[in-house]
Amino acid sequence: MTSPIGAANAYASLAKLTDPGAGIASGLTKAATGLGGTDSFGAMVKDAVSAVAQAGRTADAQSQAAVNGKANVVDVVTAVAESETAIETLVSVRDKVIQAYEEIMRMPI
Repeated sequence: MTSPIGAANAYASLAKLTDPGAGIASGLTKAATGLGGTDSFGAMVKDAVSAVAQAGRTADAQSQAAVNGKANVVDVVTAVAESETAIETLVSVRDKVIQAYEEIMRMPI
């Protein structure tokens, strides 16, 4: 069962991810505003995957620091929650892209 603190941390992580100045959302914003520019869908996906990978590396580093006694448990839990939120966001975007592709493929010519 999720605790209120865990839920608050997940909401905070989600807020950071949707902040236009950082993370995955910045890639989405850049791609949406740069329709005539050099940004592409591939670059947006690459940025999103690298943001998720960075969140995972941060969670791993915090976990290792906690094992060595150099990190606070709250920081570890926050980093893991941020990583989990980033992965869930990426998976849901992937599912929507696949769903859109399947819908396009079902369209009559």
